[in-house]
Amino acid sequence: MVAAPDLISPRSPRVSAARRLGKRNFRGKERLFLAEGPQAVREAAGYRETLVELFATVEAAERYADIVGEARAAGARVHLADEQVIADISTTVTPQGLVGVCRFVDTPFEEILAARPKLVAVLAHVRDPGNAGTVLRCADAAGAEAVVLTDASVDLYNPKAVRASVGSLFHLPVAVGVPVERAVAGLRETGVRVLAADGAGEHDLDAELDRGTMGGPTAWVFGNEAWGLPEGTRALADAVVRVPIHGRAESLNLATAAAVCLYASARAQRAAGGCRSVTES
Repeated sequence: MVAAPDLISPRSPRVSAARRLGKRNFRGKERLFLAEGPQAVREAAGYRETLVELFATVEAAERYADIVGEARAAGARVHLADEQVIADISTTVTPQGLVGVCRFVDTPFEEILAARPKLVAVLAHVRDPGNAGTVLRCADAAGAEAVVLTDASVDLYNPKAVRASVGSLFHLPVAVGVPVERAVAGLRETGVRVLAADGAGEHDLDAELDRGTMGGPTAWVFGNEAWGLPEGTRALADAVVRVPIHGRAESLNLATAAAVCLYASARAQRAAGGCRSVTES
């Protein structure tokens, strides 16, 4: 049996400190953010001493005893909390009973360049946190080696972005606050071909694959959900590529287009023998 909650008041200083992390200015000041739910907490517990605290209801602590054990083993302080306390900290409508407080995990852009990545997703002007987190998840699934969020994009640690990444935030290097000009120039200097994804692009993704031009190191630049990429950003890329629409759909949403582009590059790189396999550990 798990002991009774030790935190039963939303006015507890620990609870108040965690609740404030729902706001960007407090996250930036403390360099801490919230990870909610069993998947995110499990990933945080296994990543570079990231998990600082874990708040869990009695029911969740029993159901996810292995995760609570991993959190303790990672050095996190574990608090059993009343359900109202969890609801007060959580940013979701239906909390899952586990909320972790984590240290920031972003990686300096220079470190990403030094690793000479072969597949990168660059989020330029992406403002919706759910889309940002979903693209990060797609990049992780496709085997990308890094994600870059420009200074015009949403906060990586927005609770919706963290939830949408479903733990992928802890799987691959992510740089934040990089000017798009610096991101493109730095990647190009390391031998990466920079492609801007845009529905009005002059190059067709299928044609690029047929021509065999997709097998080399590649960075995809993805733009704003509503208005795409500004002309200035498009001009920075080596090519502006559209995902062909073979049916009658008006367009693809950002996350779907990102998944198509990233998987196209991943497959071309495998076929080229080359760059790396998306199945490598």
